[in-house]
Amino acid sequence: MPMAITLEAHGADDFERLAELEWLETHGLGGWASSTVAGAHSRRYHGLLVAAARPPVGRTVLVSKLDETVRTADAAWELGCNRYPDAVHPHGYLHLERFERGLFPVFDYRVGDALLRKTIAAIHGEQTTLAVYELVDGPEPVLLELLPLLTYRDCHALGPGTAISEHAEFEDEALLYRPAADGPSIYLQVPGGEIEWRPDWYHGFQYEAERRRGLDFQEDLWTPGLLRRALEPGERVGVLISTDDPLGRDALTLLERERERRLRLLDGLPVADETARTLALAADQFVVRRGADLETLIAGYHWFADWGRDTMIALPGICLATGRLEDARKILTAFATSVDRGMLPNRFPDDGETPDYNTVDATLWFFVAIRRFLERSGDAEFVQERLLPVLREILGWHDRGTRYGIGVADDGLLQAGEPGVQLTWMDAKVGDHVVTPRHGKAVEINALWYNALRILGDLESELGDPEAGQALSERAERVRGRFREVFWNDDLGCLYDVVEGERRDASIRPNQLLALSLPYPLLAEDEALAVLAVARERLLTPLGLRSLAPEDPDYRPVYEGGPAERDAAYHQGTVWGWLLGPYADALVRYGGDEGRREARDLVDRACEQLAGACVGSVSEIFDAEPPHAPRGAIAQAWSVAELLRTRLELTASAGAGLR
Repeated sequence: MPMAITLEAHGADDFERLAELEWLETHGLGGWASSTVAGAHSRRYHGLLVAAARPPVGRTVLVSKLDETVRTADAAWELGCNRYPDAVHPHGYLHLERFERGLFPVFDYRVGDALLRKTIAAIHGEQTTLAVYELVDGPEPVLLELLPLLTYRDCHALGPGTAISEHAEFEDEALLYRPAADGPSIYLQVPGGEIEWRPDWYHGFQYEAERRRGLDFQEDLWTPGLLRRALEPGERVGVLISTDDPLGRDALTLLERERERRLRLLDGLPVADETARTLALAADQFVVRRGADLETLIAGYHWFADWGRDTMIALPGICLATGRLEDARKILTAFATSVDRGMLPNRFPDDGETPDYNTVDATLWFFVAIRRFLERSGDAEFVQERLLPVLREILGWHDRGTRYGIGVADDGLLQAGEPGVQLTWMDAKVGDHVVTPRHGKAVEINALWYNALRILGDLESELGDPEAGQALSERAERVRGRFREVFWNDDLGCLYDVVEGERRDASIRPNQLLALSLPYPLLAEDEALAVLAVARERLLTPLGLRSLAPEDPDYRPVYEGGPAERDAAYHQGTVWGWLLGPYADALVRYGGDEGRREARDLVDRACEQLAGACVGSVSEIFDAEPPHAPRGAIAQAWSVAELLRTRLELTASAGAGLR
């Protein structure tokens, strides 16, 4: 089993704490169920059924929530919770005794002398969420009332709620609602249940996280009435919330099937480690279907879709380290199919239009992911037939030059950039202003370029044309020599971040770590140790690495405010969790036993955040200064992936927990 992350509730003063903690369940299609532990939504993205109209995109909020009331003959307990402009109502969090995140989010509510347990589960491969209620103990039966609050809108926008239909039907113990003539059907099945029609609008739900982000933050929701079901002590009832007809389906059977699926994922892990199993469950949330037969990785929840760069960085941790090789094949195939003019897509837009190709590094990370796939799977035939021709095409385009000035310079290094375009992973943009343009020869891009040449050379030697492989290896060595000449900064004992003509950007950023951590390093050992020392002194935090050293005049210690303020701080000091992976790899490569111990201590400490912002997952970013508040997406693929990969590798190499 995974580690059970348990939070005890403390009563009247607990709302703000519980409203900052979030939970997430995903369907494997791009959609989800999510809210706060308090029960009050704090984001436009929160909802009990958020379905992907065109998996994995077109995410649409359909069922916002179910607010529960438990009644006996002489008392009633409202378990729902909402924030309004001038009030919090009801105060269901006062009855919350315990929240646990194990295989599923579980809420224990004390209602008089009885204990009601609620389990939320998203069913993999379906636009279906379950809410399972169990009267664990109590002296008498209770009546469970459910108030469904409905909408129909894009998950990114708080649209006018009154534009939806105000008509629903109830048949065969299921509520059927069609919010629009061209919209999906929404079913809420309550076995043994009945409905009291009370159609009405609830106005002014206030989403605090959106307010703090400088965005619109109020919404109206519609209800058709109250769903009721009597519950005996010891009895369970499963409410099925879905876009699929529930006829002939049973929520409790679906819950058990989903439980078994998740346990099978954990059985495939190479080490018996509770924390690694929790990370593996978090990793599973990012693997989603793309089209009918392929798969991809969602970059982060709630607002990201699938991004090329994020997918290639995260794939080794999410798929390879966990033994999900068939998923990895489908993901690599999906992106190989999407290569255009020698470039991987930067992202697939949520509206399903043509992919964006404004990235220089996603394509180079593709080479690294393929190498790691081959090492883990041994599937030379797949790489030879499906991927090697694509890599050759990519190299040809980079030699000739492709979009946005991406091409090989006269000295063999890779250069990229045009005014107004952001191409590296430091890609924030405020209006027409690129915050970190990094035009020219960027340090991590050329570390990746060197690795791409070496990897393709190896593949040619092993699976293709040995003469071409030898030529690529020789070319790579020339790049390695030139890299040292161009990027080494004697004054600071580390690497320049970007070189463009005579301009050398001496900003201390974590990008230089890739010259140490990738499969083929570019520096001598003494130089690598010097770079590590600079990173440790100026960039390292307990949760990741700062994106810029504190003494830099452009340093921003806190990521907050409206979109422009946040984007201006995104890569100007903000801590990124995924960078612990490259840092740990460099420690292991150059630090000996002491470096391995340091890496393990860092990873162990960073894993403590599993009890943080999104319980059971890892945030995208953190503030640059203590207490390093979590920011950005509440669950980020490469943050989870790099913690999981490094933890599994460090545990396995130490011989601890091996099966």
